[in-house]
Amino acid sequence: MTSPETTQPDPAAPREAAAEITPPESVRRVACVGAGVIGGGWAAHFLARGYDVTAWDPAPDAGRKLRRLVDAAWPALTSLGLAEGASTDRLTVTETLEQAVSEAEFVQESAPEKLDLKRDLLSRLDAATPPGVVIASSTSGYPMTDMQTTAADPSRLVVGHPFNPPYLIPLVEVVGGEHTDAAAVAWAARFYEVAGKSVITMDKEVPGFIANRLQEALWREALHMVAAGEATVRDIDLSITEGPGLRWAVMGPMLTFALAGGEGGMAHTLDHFGPSLKSPWTRLEAPELDTGLYDAVVAGCEEAADGRSVVDLVAERDKGVIDVLRATGRLGREGEPR
Repeated sequence: MTSPETTQPDPAAPREAAAEITPPESVRRVACVGAGVIGGGWAAHFLARGYDVTAWDPAPDAGRKLRRLVDAAWPALTSLGLAEGASTDRLTVTETLEQAVSEAEFVQESAPEKLDLKRDLLSRLDAATPPGVVIASSTSGYPMTDMQTTAADPSRLVVGHPFNPPYLIPLVEVVGGEHTDAAAVAWAARFYEVAGKSVITMDKEVPGFIANRLQEALWREALHMVAAGEATVRDIDLSITEGPGLRWAVMGPMLTFALAGGEGGMAHTLDHFGPSLKSPWTRLEAPELDTGLYDAVVAGCEEAADGRSVVDLVAERDKGVIDVLRATGRLGREGEPR
């Protein structure tokens, strides 16, 4: 097999006829394009699941940073349980985008959230990736319809939106654009499932998808409360970790509210709490992110960190998420992969 580090396909060369697509269950090589926090987290996840991973990022020190990120994630992944053959040695960092995707059977793009950048990169990936191979974007909010406008073959472009860190949080939201083939969406959803993820396949594009829209509503209200002096950063975090967050780790907000209605279920909850929806409990418009609010939020987070480094906090977060996943029965015994 030709090494991707020594061969670069000619983007101007005519494409070969579409070959038979590799079934999701048979994929062995994944390309991660963009190697920041999200792209690096994806690389760590795929490595832990036993895939060969080729990665590319335009930053001059991307390879060093990526390997450092993977090494930092590996203890948590080992605790979760590594797939047979999983190894950080199966990571190859290439010098060019074309080298990274030349033999890929699936591509995960994780570039910064800039629409023009996403459009250009997805177009380049489409030109360089073998025909028929699905290309997924980790975008946090852009609809694929807006990103696939310049690709020669937009039918294979899908959104595969993860949550940070991708190697730990199971959820991926999958949705296509107006020009995406339904078969590509189905293939991507199945591949993510095989790769150990929990998948929501969306029937309709919604800016921000599902979970980010819910997170954003909570985030905006939290910023309003800090800006108005109604709560501190610590108060807000504690209100979730010691309150509804404990319930949300077991079941979502809808079923949680249904249980609040007792035997009457959600119908009783709506009858009882419905009128309060007209009460001024939330302010969904984003507050003005002025210097005062910016400084207050940054200072509050520094206080909450209490001298712990980012490395310390990541390790603490990873252990906590694993403990919750294991305690709620969403993991097997220690040493078993998801």
